[in-house]
Amino acid sequence: MANTPQAKKRARQNERRFAVNKARRSRIRTYLRKAEEAIASGDKDASVAALKAVQPELMRGVTKGVLHKNTASRKMSRLSARVKALG
Repeated sequence: MANTPQAKKRARQNERRFAVNKARRSRIRTYLRKAEEAIASGDKDASVAALKAVQPELMRGVTKGVLHKNTASRKMSRLSARVKALG
């Protein structure tokens, strides 16, 4: 357990950060799931729309430090390849 005032403050900050990051990660996963479902349904228009919706969310995750840049790029690349294959 944190004993010094500085350590106590750090513990509080970490809890707040954890909650924010958890919400952000959850939001990204939701968008990814919607894109996956659109691709699975075979609907090209819905898949393109879902792909356009998930891209800014992934990049925001990178900016905010929730995801690594390469991870987001990989996910985006694989999704767009699958959407392209629907054509």
